[in-house]
Amino acid sequence: MFTHLEFVPLVIAVFTAFFVAVILLVIMTPMAHQLGLVDHPTERKNHKGMVPLTGGLAIFGAVLIASVATDVWFKNGSLFFTASAFIILLGMLDDMFDLSPKGRLMCQFGVAAIMAWSAQNYITDLGDLFGFGSISFEIFGYFFTLICVVGVINAFNMIDGIDGLAGGMSLVVLLSVVFLLLISENGKAIMGPMIVIGAIVPFLAFNLSWKGFKGNKIFMGDSGSMFVGLTIVWLLVEYTQGAEAAMRPVTAVWLIGLPLMDMAAIMYRRWKKGQSVLRPDKQHLHNIFIRAGLSPRRALAAILLMGCTYAGIGIVGELLQISETIMFVGFLVTLFVYSFALQNIWTILRFVRGNKVTSVS
Repeated sequence: MFTHLEFVPLVIAVFTAFFVAVILLVIMTPMAHQLGLVDHPTERKNHKGMVPLTGGLAIFGAVLIASVATDVWFKNGSLFFTASAFIILLGMLDDMFDLSPKGRLMCQFGVAAIMAWSAQNYITDLGDLFGFGSISFEIFGYFFTLICVVGVINAFNMIDGIDGLAGGMSLVVLLSVVFLLLISENGKAIMGPMIVIGAIVPFLAFNLSWKGFKGNKIFMGDSGSMFVGLTIVWLLVEYTQGAEAAMRPVTAVWLIGLPLMDMAAIMYRRWKKGQSVLRPDKQHLHNIFIRAGLSPRRALAAILLMGCTYAGIGIVGELLQISETIMFVGFLVTLFVYSFALQNIWTILRFVRGNKVTSVS
C-alpha cells in the first residue's frame, strides 16, 4: 500500500511545505501592510486591528515550492497551479478592492474551465443515485463540472467566518481523502493532499495563536478559502472518476457536506427574503452558534465536530459499500432538515432554552 521508499519522499515533501509556509507567513506580514492587503474591523468582522490577509498566498506558495523542490506533483500539476494562481489573484483583488459578486463569479467559472477543459479533470459519472443505474455524462459533464467547482469554491469561501474554520474544515476533508486513498490501495496518490495539509497546519497555528505562534495574527483571506476550495474539488473529482476511482461520487459529497449545506441553506434563506444570494450577512452557522452563547473557540469545535460527522458518514458508507441511492437520499434528507433548522433556528433555540435567545433579523 505504501512502501518505505515512498514514505521518505512524502515526509520530506510535507515538512518542506510546513517550513516554507512558516517562513512565508512571517515575511509576508509586513508586505501585507505595505500593499494594503489587510482586514479592517467592521460590523461583520469583530477582530481587533488590521490583520494581514496573506494566509492563502502563503499556503499556495508553500504547496508550489514544496512540489517543485521535492518533485512531488499533482496530476496535471502545471494546470492545477495555473488555475490556483488565478484563484489566488482573484481572491487578493477581492480582499483589496471588494469586487462585485457577479464579476467574481465570472472569474471563478474561468478558473473552473481550466480544470474541466484544459486539465480534462471533469465529472463523467455520478454513480447510481436513484436506483435506476449509473448516471453518466457526455459533453454535459464539462458544464456540470463548472457548476460543481464554482459551488465548492464558494462553499469554502462562505464558511470562512471565524478563526480556524475554513482551514480546520479543509483538514477534515483532506485527511478523510487521505484515509480513503490508503484503504483503497491508492497510497501513492496521498502525496498531493498531504502537501496541502502540511502547508495549512502552520497557518492554523498563527491564525489560532497556538503556543509559540502568538503575536502574528494572520487571516486566510478570500484567496485562501477559494484556493482550498479549488484544491479540494480538484482532488475529489480526480479521485471519484474513471476506472481507478478511489471513492464513489456520493462519498465525496458527504465529505464536503457541511460547507455545501451551509451555503445552500443560506442562499435559500436570502432568496426567500428577496435578497441577493451572494450578499454577505451574519446568518451562517458560526454566527448562530456565537449568538446562541458559544465562544468562538467552542463554536469552531462544534462545527468541526459536525464536519467530522458528515465526513464520517461518507467514510462508513464507502467502507460498507452502502447503496449509493441510500447515501444520496440520506444526504437530501439531511439537507432538508439542516435547512429547516437554520430557517427556524431562533424559534428552536427559544424553545430549547426557554426564551433566553433573542431573535436576530
